[in-house]
Amino acid sequence: MAFVCNFSNKLIYDHFTAPVTMEVIDRLELRYEVARKAIHLSSLSIPVIYWFISRELALLLLVPLFSGFFLIDLLKNFFEPVSRWYHKTFDSMLRTHELEGNKTYLNGATHIVMAALLLVLFFPKIIAVTAFTMVAVSDTLAAIIGKTYGKHRFGQKSLEGSGAFFLSSLCIVAIVPGLNLFVGVAMAITATVTEAFMVRIGDFKIDDNLAIPLVSATVGVLCTHFFL
Repeated sequence: MAFVCNFSNKLIYDHFTAPVTMEVIDRLELRYEVARKAIHLSSLSIPVIYWFISRELALLLLVPLFSGFFLIDLLKNFFEPVSRWYHKTFDSMLRTHELEGNKTYLNGATHIVMAALLLVLFFPKIIAVTAFTMVAVSDTLAAIIGKTYGKHRFGQKSLEGSGAFFLSSLCIVAIVPGLNLFVGVAMAITATVTEAFMVRIGDFKIDDNLAIPLVSATVGVLCTHFFL
């Protein structure tokens, strides 16, 4: 119990004494990170299904799916019974900022479904599928490799994790049918850099699950427009 209290106090101390550009150290043990990323990896079903169906059908599936996730996220912040159920079920897999009761936030699952919806709405299918597959697969590998083997740290990330992200992104580029190699490599580089460094608007940090696919997809569209 003393260890838990000391650890909690250290987290609180680090949070208030660290520079504003730094994040609180990741609280998740490897087994909980793996569980979290296993759920994350299951979102790979979205680009796989989208590849074989029309944009209209994809939107018909994603709009109610996102609405459901978004509604639960709202209720967990403002409706006590939902909040109790949510934290009882998922607390072990939540990051530090997701446990701060005084802040309203959307969780990673809602952000990733939002990303899928925005990709389908605004980007060509081949770009959307590539960008979303990168966040589903490469972000998962980066987190697990970084937490397991990461020795060379920068901020909350590691060179090992970023390397795993980039190499797996290149593999994705190689297997997506019809994707231009130049566009794919540009997307892989952009996604790796976006994952490695926080994307902020003012003091607001954009969730990786949203930033990685949208920034890389935007670069993919720009490269296609200006260079092909």
